[in-house]
Amino acid sequence: SDGERLLIVSGDPLQRQRISQALWSLNEESFLANGMAGEGHEDRQPILLSEMPEPVNGARFMAIADGLWREGASSFTRIFFLFDDRTLQHARETWRMLRGREEVEHYYWKQDGGRWVQAG
Repeated sequence: SDGERLLIVSGDPLQRQRISQALWSLNEESFLANGMAGEGHEDRQPILLSEMPEPVNGARFMAIADGLWREGASSFTRIFFLFDDRTLQHARETWRMLRGREEVEHYYWKQDGGRWVQAG
């Protein structure tokens, strides 16, 4: 929703850099301002990229970009857990673990011809 902040977490510094570049360069009218943890002014960043699940920018949403589940330091309203074929088995184990938590609503989306569709 409008004005919400996002924390993007990845243990891979090259992946964080690629994500940052992509967000800045969507196009002139719709770039998404972002910053890296450790570079200062983290609390001002609408989108903060970090290797730690700590929302120092006040984010209530977290995207885990490297396919490795991490528990948030605080309770996030929503967590996006992104994975690929390389991290699929870990994602399945995480899904089973989260399904056992009563307070968690979980949804699975997949890409279909360039679109995201809700699955299973």
